[in-house]
Amino acid sequence: MRTVEWHDNQVRMIDQRKLPWEFAQNDYDDYHDVAMAITDMVVRGAPAIGAAAAFGLALAAFQSPAADQPALLRDLESAAATLKQARPTAVNLAWAVDRLMQVAGKQKPTGVDDIRAALLSAAQSLADEDIAINKRMGAHGAALVQDGDTILHHCNTGALATVDWGTALGVIRSAHEQGKKIHVLLDETRPRLQGARLSAWELKQAGIPFDIIADNAAGHFMRTGQVNIVLVGSDRTAANGDVANKIGTYKLAVVARENGIPFYPVVPTSTIDLSLASGDEIPIEERDPAEVLAPFGKPIAPADYPARNPAFDVTPHRYVTGIVTENGIAYPPFDLSLRQAVEDTLMSK
Repeated sequence: MRTVEWHDNQVRMIDQRKLPWEFAQNDYDDYHDVAMAITDMVVRGAPAIGAAAAFGLALAAFQSPAADQPALLRDLESAAATLKQARPTAVNLAWAVDRLMQVAGKQKPTGVDDIRAALLSAAQSLADEDIAINKRMGAHGAALVQDGDTILHHCNTGALATVDWGTALGVIRSAHEQGKKIHVLLDETRPRLQGARLSAWELKQAGIPFDIIADNAAGHFMRTGQVNIVLVGSDRTAANGDVANKIGTYKLAVVARENGIPFYPVVPTSTIDLSLASGDEIPIEERDPAEVLAPFGKPIAPADYPARNPAFDVTPHRYVTGIVTENGIAYPPFDLSLRQAVEDTLMSK
């Protein structure tokens, strides 16, 4: 079952806010609601956000009352701006929207229904490509995992964070399907607990052994030799290999380096932003402090206490052992290897 898909002329998403207690799917017939679903984290994870935005833009085309191409393009530009603002850190969102806008702009003067059909086809292709890319990353990354390894994982990077299969959890899934006996330590990932709720749910479905650990316990397990490799995702990776990922990733990378443990982000080339020289240029989303003070509406501190809630942090490339992409594993110097990985993708199209 796909995390996000087109169903009966609507965008359908698994509501990840309700997992693991309830499995529910939401249908959206307005692109504004798709943008809000991205902001509210009904859907999350950079590749899944990209696919949701692509379907959202296709939906905007069907919503538009435009009767000619210029009017439709104006409506699409407005929708594109709305969708891009939904979550600014995840580069896949803007990448997907821009990809569909290029499709719309390249259409020869034709009927608006042809443009609508072309956009929907492009969104479907983007979603299908995501699954194929994830499986290729899974195969490359699984080669890094040895039989008997314990893997430390942060946040959720599985099928729920993509259209299907997953990035870092996709590597774990691939290693498991190869018959390797592995165990996974899942950071709970405060404040929204994507590790404890979502990654654990996925691993349980797949029959992969795991333990949920408090975020602050990760260092203990690394120092005492109970972790062999750290696998994480990325919402945006700069040209020099700096990685923006879920808050808490940076300290994992530092402690992994201190303890001689390899640290690998698993990153589709669509998440690599060569326009940014370093992670210092990556916009970091800061979310509502209520998520810290009252996770899922359950207060752990008075509502009038001050709080900060950055959703991501940046891990400098010096702490990164290598970056798994669909075109292989990029190693330092990342400014060369990541550019090559992106060029390989462009050449394959």
